[in-house]
Amino acid sequence: MSAVPTVRPLAPRSLGDAWLALAGLSAVFLFEMLDNSLLNVALPTIGRELHATTTGLQWVTGAYSVVFGGLMLLFGAVADRVGRRRIMLVGLVLLAVASLATVFVTTTPELIALRAVMGIAAAMTTPGSMALAFRLFDTEDLRVRALTVISTAGLVGLAIGPTIGGLVLAVAPWQVLLLANAPIALVAFVGIRTGIGADTADGLHRAPIDVAGAVLGTATIAGALVAPTLAVDLGWSWQLSVMAAATVVAGVAFVLRERSAAHPLLDLALVARPLVASGLAFKAGAGLAVAGLSYLVTLQLQFGWGWSPAAAAVGMLPQVVVLLASGRFVGPFVQRVGLRRAAASSSAAVVLGLGVFAVLGHLGYGWVAVALVLVAAGMRVVGVVAGNDVLRGLPADRTSMGAALVDTASELATGVGIAASGAVLAAMVSGSIATTAWTSTRLAQFESGVQVAGVVLTLGATALVTVGIVRSREGRDAS
Repeated sequence: MSAVPTVRPLAPRSLGDAWLALAGLSAVFLFEMLDNSLLNVALPTIGRELHATTTGLQWVTGAYSVVFGGLMLLFGAVADRVGRRRIMLVGLVLLAVASLATVFVTTTPELIALRAVMGIAAAMTTPGSMALAFRLFDTEDLRVRALTVISTAGLVGLAIGPTIGGLVLAVAPWQVLLLANAPIALVAFVGIRTGIGADTADGLHRAPIDVAGAVLGTATIAGALVAPTLAVDLGWSWQLSVMAAATVVAGVAFVLRERSAAHPLLDLALVARPLVASGLAFKAGAGLAVAGLSYLVTLQLQFGWGWSPAAAAVGMLPQVVVLLASGRFVGPFVQRVGLRRAAASSSAAVVLGLGVFAVLGHLGYGWVAVALVLVAAGMRVVGVVAGNDVLRGLPADRTSMGAALVDTASELATGVGIAASGAVLAAMVSGSIATTAWTSTRLAQFESGVQVAGVVLTLGATALVTVGIVRSREGRDAS
């Protein structure tokens, strides 16, 4: 008896035909970006109420990044094999449960553990939003427009998050901010469950999962993010030496494993393709700059200048305005200059914004506003075009892995940005920035620490964007 052929559903011919699916996918991206921005503005309040150290406060955000970044490649591989929609739905349930558990948090370690669980949920859900949107449509124009819609939801969340967070903190406890993830997860679950069909058998990758590669990759990423914290806490100690050595060994072993495995978790030859490599470099460079600016501006306004959370929220409005007003210009801009130039110019604008803040931000809020505008304008474009380039450069049955690569690059850059900023501040500012009384000496130390951290991150982001430009040109010359 012959097998019944798989019947593919017709691809939507417009965004309106897939509105329910796009609503669900947009809610997933909204969670990722809104969660980060809400938490950033709440860090000073959380630090005071939970009596957190500088390092503990850093790990409230860092634990999420470590778990999220470390597990995305694994869950991307799993999703490509067992179903992208299925993995996303399970992750959304986990996210809702973890969010509701926030009401029971009373200590910093409890909050850090809860953030780690949310990182697991994010690793299961976030890459799938890009992969499913890319696979939902069969033309590049609709794909770019769909990714623009999804990224708009996320960037709006990132933009309004500080404002909403600051206003909520004026009338409610900080736990309310994390509880907001539960209804968002519900909307996403309904939209994806109803609007997107299950993956067909011929769209799944059949090779076995490279478990050893997943373990080594996770260990490498986690070690790279944990080491800066140990360096601040313990100085150059035997613990740090062991951590650094273990991270290097895991990284080398991961590369060797992926080069020799019959079915590698991450095919390094695919990652080396110019289109894929340039997209990842642009995404990482922009992610490093965005994370650095968001973290440092929040601390500068509230700790350095003594602004209340509500006032700091209002101070982020230039970013909100640009993100909300520029959405309609993304498509025409990309069509006019092309995907390659759009990726390069937008990521460069993000890095320039961080540079402006690092060098001139201490001179007054006007320069902070300029930095926020530049970063908002750049990030509005780079998230769409860089991710689209990576997915275009990969085989059709690796889209979840491709999306996981994009998000891993961004999240790893975010984790590095926060870790590096926290390490510099902890090293240059005496005592905990959340609980120690402020003096003129400590204020001067803090201002210097913010500048040094900003310059360091700007140099790192510039290097990544340069790599992206070079690899993009190599791809153009080879075509």
